[in-house]
Amino acid sequence: MEKVIIIGAGPAGLTAAYELLKDGADKYDVTVLEETNAIGGISRTVNYKGNRMDMGGHRFFSKMPEVNEWWENMLPSQGLPSYDDRLLRRKVKVVEGGPDPQKVDRVMLRRRRVSRILFNDKFYDYPVSLKPETIKNFGFFTTVKVGASYLSAAVHKLPEDNLENFYINCFGRKLYEMFFENYTENLWGRHPSEIDASWGAQRTKGLSIVGIIKDFAGKTFKVKNRKVNTSLIEEFKYPKLGPGQLWEVTADEVRKLGGEIIMEACVKKIIKNDENKLTGITYIKDGREVSLSGDYIISSMPVKDLVGGMNDVPEEAARIAAGLPYRDYMTLGVLVPKLNLVNKTKMRTVGNIVPDCWVYVQDRRVKMGRFQIYNNWSPYMVKDLKNTVWVGLEYFVSEGDKFWVMTEKQFSDFCVKEMVKLGLISSPSEVIDTHMEKVKKAYPAYFDTYDEMDKLVAYLSSIPNLYCVGRNGQHRYNNIDHSMVTSFEAVKNIKNGITDKKNIWSVNTEQEYHEEKK
Repeated sequence: MEKVIIIGAGPAGLTAAYELLKDGADKYDVTVLEETNAIGGISRTVNYKGNRMDMGGHRFFSKMPEVNEWWENMLPSQGLPSYDDRLLRRKVKVVEGGPDPQKVDRVMLRRRRVSRILFNDKFYDYPVSLKPETIKNFGFFTTVKVGASYLSAAVHKLPEDNLENFYINCFGRKLYEMFFENYTENLWGRHPSEIDASWGAQRTKGLSIVGIIKDFAGKTFKVKNRKVNTSLIEEFKYPKLGPGQLWEVTADEVRKLGGEIIMEACVKKIIKNDENKLTGITYIKDGREVSLSGDYIISSMPVKDLVGGMNDVPEEAARIAAGLPYRDYMTLGVLVPKLNLVNKTKMRTVGNIVPDCWVYVQDRRVKMGRFQIYNNWSPYMVKDLKNTVWVGLEYFVSEGDKFWVMTEKQFSDFCVKEMVKLGLISSPSEVIDTHMEKVKKAYPAYFDTYDEMDKLVAYLSSIPNLYCVGRNGQHRYNNIDHSMVTSFEAVKNIKNGITDKKNIWSVNTEQEYHEEKK
């Protein structure tokens, strides 16, 4: 049997493990090494006293049939309404014969996507829509400025050599200054003018003023088979118990097929021989150093750490990898009886709370980047759905900065004060409970040595039995489906003896194939 070492038990790592074993359990000896004590990587779910937290907010939506079939196999689509839909007698699409979410945990829900921007104490659709409410919130003069600004940008295109220029070309300077500039700087800790434009091109494929107008027209005139940008979808799938549930189920399936998953195993060394081939790894477990040999290594660990732990790396590749930047993530779960935000939409919710899954905060008075309302992701994320609101306040930070070193109480006090500033609650005394979580290297960043990434990719691709997959494995801000597809491609290569890695690294670079399928 050929030995395959997989680094990381997140979406990419576990997808690779399952794909190798599902019809090749007699051919491959698969070992998955996970640094933490939790399955799912940055897509894990944290259960705190029966209230569940989604680390970053994960919508399950893909235009790739193979991904949707994979999800359906792991978590079948609901056959009956979920708890909140039943309470409110809301109509929801179900699959005939599918599981009842009230009786079965292994089920995927269908949820309505509501994401808005909180700007100047008013709600705007995310992305900005052409609803009358938007124009009303803008006011006449701001609307005129937005229109004139976009027309100016359409006529005088800027060179798209940074993220600021990319956004201005797509939306005009006025909208950029209102909705993108401060949020982006908050997210990355860098001004958009210092960030590579490819991040915007990847995350907002086809989204612009023109794209928003086309989508509005398509809805208004009920155009059949219209293309929908990923950022404009109205519904998505979501595991009953949060995103981590999908990967916990996958991990169980991997174990059933004979795969081994070793938790709290921190990979420190990746061993390469004189023929430029990997022979194994060394990891730390319970304070002991353990060596493991392998014929193939599939890595979803951060590229920076992968190359840093490898011997005999050329000077240029080592320098580029060492300079790759990341942004870390902190979140505070806050349990309150209610939020002060008024639901002015026509969407009914339990307790009549605002219907948003998450809200982007565009307010220079606070450091908060977004907040999630877990009640709206899944009714099963909240222990007492009828009487409490469970929110997650999200902060983009850097490991070791003033936020990262805060105690849980210090962070809680700071975040709750910001809730009061934003009018989410009236007083800290309303808070029932809080819980802090941190995620290292949550977001691979597109500045510093990132502009030399192609040279590093060429080096990594030259190692015949190394396959880099997933968000951190490729230093690319992939969605879950794209991370999974990198693993599909890696496994195909291993099974077919293909050492060319172009198919793996090209995932999420072809706009039409990955983002614009009907």
